[in-house]
Amino acid sequence: MSVTGKRPMSVWSALPLAPPDKILGLTEKFKADTCPQKINLGVGAYRDDDGKPYVLKSIQEAEKRIMAKNMDKEYTGITGIPAFVSSALSFAYGDDSEALTSQRVAASQSISGTGGLRVAGELVKKFFGPVKVYIPQPTWGNHLAVFRNAGLEPTFYTYYDNTTRSLDFTGLLKDVRAADNGSLFMFHACAHNPTGCDPSREQWDELSVVMKEKQHMVFFDCAYQGFASGDAEADAYALRKFVADGHLVMLTQSFAKNFGLYGERVGNFSVVCKDKEESERVTSQIKLIVRAMYSSPPIHGARIVAEVLTDAELKAQWYSECKGMADRIQSMRVLFREKLEAGSSTSNSSMTWNHVTDQIGMFCYTGLTVEQVHRLRDEFHIYCTDDGRFSMAGINTKNIDYLCQSVVAVL
Repeated sequence: MSVTGKRPMSVWSALPLAPPDKILGLTEKFKADTCPQKINLGVGAYRDDDGKPYVLKSIQEAEKRIMAKNMDKEYTGITGIPAFVSSALSFAYGDDSEALTSQRVAASQSISGTGGLRVAGELVKKFFGPVKVYIPQPTWGNHLAVFRNAGLEPTFYTYYDNTTRSLDFTGLLKDVRAADNGSLFMFHACAHNPTGCDPSREQWDELSVVMKEKQHMVFFDCAYQGFASGDAEADAYALRKFVADGHLVMLTQSFAKNFGLYGERVGNFSVVCKDKEESERVTSQIKLIVRAMYSSPPIHGARIVAEVLTDAELKAQWYSECKGMADRIQSMRVLFREKLEAGSSTSNSSMTWNHVTDQIGMFCYTGLTVEQVHRLRDEFHIYCTDDGRFSMAGINTKNIDYLCQSVVAVL
């Protein structure tokens, strides 16, 4: 006897197809392109001068040492590997940080910077409600999604002047002053993504004063410490200045770019508190959020970072290698500008290119229009995001001539 019947309607049948991620979708188009001269300037991951992924020697050595220890694969605690958390905090706040020696920093290992952002969003929503979180215009696209999904209200503040292709510090201060007292502001600690425009030290100093006057909450997203300038201490200036000025900051750290640990998802989230007792209470609440969200963080990448930062030899080697990556990016900026200026001088374009070397970090905010970006993609097989952001890591001595010729052609 056989039984037949109609397949029941799926409970998922009404779900619409979500749009592809803008950057990851761009990568898929790049992979499908068969042109031998194609260039991918979309993804923010370091490449060497041959266009290949780069694993730092210090990271390889740290991994060898870890494997030689024959360590177990047990769960870590909710807040992660203690040696990683303490070394990550010292890396960011400084070995001589009063906040650390006073044990008034609550902290937890996170699933890279994105996970730290989400934990922060959940913490704020839980105790302050669905408040506004002020973020720069423009900013990394995922900031909007992470904070919205955490129940907060992302609100833009002025950051970039498209006319001068530089930081609009006057507009930034105006918006900081106009916001309600006690508002939450998120800043990129260094190497602003996507513009590459950071405040000067004097501007950070002034911003700290105004933020203090307004009693605003400060949240730093730090994804490029060491990678921005090649000097991890210099790149931590803004964070350390605000802490020294008495701000009780929140901080999320990523070790993807600077340590080359993209797929290991290594991060840290911390909150500077009034005193040790307060930090213990904040830590207890972070634990509740993490436990319900992902229970505990992954161990391998965190072990690698801890091994590097707690060993003087490996740490010195990492500093040298990280500076090497930053220096290669900077050398490509110089060459990119020189070739664009030379090409533009023979065309009818009046566009200037000093902003290429004025900016810092992995990305160059070129100033190209959406139409020009699409022409680069369709006619020259060069892939970047629609806002004209180029990943400088995708530029090398083998493709820079073709790239610059193509850019000049679409001006």
